[in-house]
Amino acid sequence: MRILQLAQFYPPVIGGEERHVRNLSTALAARGHDVHVACLDTGTPSVSDPGVTVHPLPNVGAKVPALYPTADRPLALPVPDPMTSRGLSRVLREVRPDVVHAHNWMINSYLPLPTARHRPLVYSLHDYSHVCATKRLMFEDQLCSGPQVRKCASCASDWYGAGRGQVIWSMVRAGRPFRNRVADLFTPVSSFVGKANQLDEQGVPWQVVPNFVPDSLLDARSLPRDPALPAGDYLFYAGDLSEQKGVGTLIAAYARLDARTRPGLVLVGRPSMDLSSLPEGVRVEDKWEHQRVLSGFVHALAAALPSAWPDPCPTTVLEAMAVGAPLVTTPMGGIADMVADEASALVVPAGDVAATTAALTRMIAEPALRERLAEQAGVEVRRYLQSAVAEQLEGIYDRLVTEYDGRGLA
Repeated sequence: MRILQLAQFYPPVIGGEERHVRNLSTALAARGHDVHVACLDTGTPSVSDPGVTVHPLPNVGAKVPALYPTADRPLALPVPDPMTSRGLSRVLREVRPDVVHAHNWMINSYLPLPTARHRPLVYSLHDYSHVCATKRLMFEDQLCSGPQVRKCASCASDWYGAGRGQVIWSMVRAGRPFRNRVADLFTPVSSFVGKANQLDEQGVPWQVVPNFVPDSLLDARSLPRDPALPAGDYLFYAGDLSEQKGVGTLIAAYARLDARTRPGLVLVGRPSMDLSSLPEGVRVEDKWEHQRVLSGFVHALAAALPSAWPDPCPTTVLEAMAVGAPLVTTPMGGIADMVADEASALVVPAGDVAATTAALTRMIAEPALRERLAEQAGVEVRRYLQSAVAEQLEGIYDRLVTEYDGRGLA
């Protein structure tokens, strides 16, 4: 099968979505498919992966960076980019894919093409970009209750700047009916993402297809201990060091633990909050390579990932589960699909310092609890392995292609 992925970027430009698209593409290629990826041209050659052909596309953002002044790279906008659409039209003629799989706002440059209605289209939602201009579903640092005209216009203006934000929000809103009409199947990365993007209310077909981690992670428990890790027991966090990720709550909870007996706390990530005053025992590390982060999870007494925002489908949680780190987390966003309280993790309310302290105390004091949680997490994470998700998508592609063949539309 010839599969065309539409993605904003492809490595070496890297982020959660880019890593997902690359891993999915290589997994599908390894299963015998002819995989192509159309993405924005950033001026840097793409990574060469076996069985994957990358097609860099021209884009207005590269020529007019002021369209996206908050970013350090051109981004897909929630409106058709005429340069990208022309490039996509050329790729479609050359590749003639059996199925197209779009990721987030790249779909908007595909929708105007006549061929968009004559081949199956899968639309993955990695965040809340179908209804939210900022993609975060947050309003005034709180979980947003849903789109409303006045609230969305104000929030988008705060995020992108006055004037520009309202235009981007209007684009998101105006394009929604077109995306609903052309996409054959929405595949949000979690149940929460599907519901928050109001897919039921809009009457579109959808099926959860989550982010995934490599199958090899199940064998990563033998990774050597990174020399930067403490010699003794420690608690471990990896991700952006921000209030939205629950780092403030984690630090406050750690400060309540008995200073004489508590293990160290290692925070790995990019700081975006004030970390000038930390309790004794807290260590901050920045810019660790992925293997070092995995080592941090492997050797931790427990991992703490207490997100305070609706994280769509955080792979850090999956990584901790896969490598055997007993986990303290929250039920925010896609995490609610991944873990069950007292079965595969200790789940605490977001922002609840007292509950987080109590969970950390239990983790430290109860080895049997840690062992039980880690064992069950290793079972639950198998649903999120690369092989399982690639097989799920393969089945979706086959079904849609068969339906189109049956209607004579392929």
